[in-house]
Amino acid sequence: MLAIQVFIYLQVLDFFTTMIGFRIGASEASPFSVRLIHLTSPAIGVAASKVVALGIGGLCVATNRSHLVAWINYWYAGLVVLNLSMTVAGLNASALPHIH
Repeated sequence: MLAIQVFIYLQVLDFFTTMIGFRIGASEASPFSVRLIHLTSPAIGVAASKVVALGIGGLCVATNRSHLVAWINYWYAGLVVLNLSMTVAGLNASALPHIH
């Protein structure tokens, strides 16, 4: 049950860190999410991809494969760390003085 709670939490974190990344000029790497973003808007596209992820997580639970959710959590934890790293790097780069 803890893995499912962590999964949901990571989906929320991934959404917010992705949206923050967009604000500083980062781009989406997932072709699926990019397609959803182009069909709608950044917030709706990323939210839709989170709904799909939650649906797949729910399917894992419904088919007694919740152990897969625990493994998937490592992937999403890595994505959140990557998003945060890109955000920090982007903020640091924008804070550097520009020499002309």
